[in-house]
Amino acid sequence: MKEEQAKRPYRANGKKTSSKHPLLLGVAGIILVAIVALGVSVWQDWNGHPTGQQVTVTVEQGEGTSTIANRLKEEGVIRYPQLFRLYLRQTGQAASLQYGTFELEKGQGYAQIVSQLSQFAKRETVQITFPEGITAQRFAQLMEENGLCTAEEFLQVANEGDFSQYTFWNAIVPDENRFMKCEGYLFPDTYEFFVDDEVYNYVDTFYAQFEANVTPEMHQRAAELGMTMEEIVTLASFIQEEAGNAEDEKVSAVFHNRLAEGSPYPRLESNASSYVQNPLDNNYVYNWIAPYYGGWDNIPQNVYDAYNTYTLNGLPAGPISNPGMEAIEAALYPDEEYLESGYYFFVTDKNGVYYYARTLEEHYANVDYAYSVT
Repeated sequence: MKEEQAKRPYRANGKKTSSKHPLLLGVAGIILVAIVALGVSVWQDWNGHPTGQQVTVTVEQGEGTSTIANRLKEEGVIRYPQLFRLYLRQTGQAASLQYGTFELEKGQGYAQIVSQLSQFAKRETVQITFPEGITAQRFAQLMEENGLCTAEEFLQVANEGDFSQYTFWNAIVPDENRFMKCEGYLFPDTYEFFVDDEVYNYVDTFYAQFEANVTPEMHQRAAELGMTMEEIVTLASFIQEEAGNAEDEKVSAVFHNRLAEGSPYPRLESNASSYVQNPLDNNYVYNWIAPYYGGWDNIPQNVYDAYNTYTLNGLPAGPISNPGMEAIEAALYPDEEYLESGYYFFVTDKNGVYYYARTLEEHYANVDYAYSVT
């Protein structure tokens, strides 16, 4: 026992020395510090250590999480791309990331980064105003003029797409004589669109707005009148074209009287959709249907017959424009006095003044007077 003790090294003060080498202690200390520092760095990257410095990061459509993570590192937002991808896997949020341009902050935590990247990003948009009473083809032209899609693409989706989620769409009666199924339901308003969106989403925006504005109470009112909502919208399109102003309800009363059972004048006889071949008259048949088929003489006879209100009894096969809410409400609530008084005619002078008549003789007199006004 004493020999074993004698072999152990002692310091000058008589105390035993350590058997560990001082260099090993130094290396161990450095490693420990490095591990702690890495742990702190990882913790900060995961939870965030905002620097206050903003950067712009663009995520392209179709890019995967690996590319996105590497770009975030390149821009100084995160330090560890693989750790960020691990976070996405663990939280199941990879699929929620959007594409576009985002304003991020260097050192943001992963949760905040994902929250921002999951929002619809700052994408280029365009704002377009669609006036009340314009046709579906004009809607399509405005979409094309603003670089969102071609007019042809727009009309194809608007007429043939599946929008069965909407009540009005399911209620449209199939009719081979109808010019365009979408006519009447593209709700006129001012909209802001993403320039890189799907055509379906563009069309859906208009239809969703129509569905939201035409309430169940309006459907009930249409039923009280013995009409479908499709018939109301068709009538509203004529009110929009013939008035579109304070005269809406009176013009509506005239048309309702003509449409009533036993009416002596069962035709609308509106120049807004007629045989008239005059570009200044804003005639649906001449200005929109004829060009679509390549000229007046190329209009299919069944379509022409279904829209010429001078030969057709009742309403045409569909709306002739996309009316605004005031015209739709006027179609639902015509002027009671003019309705009960039996007005069947109206004419306007050059100043936009309306003259109403109960008989054909009164109407002819109003026409003579209206045309004499300067």
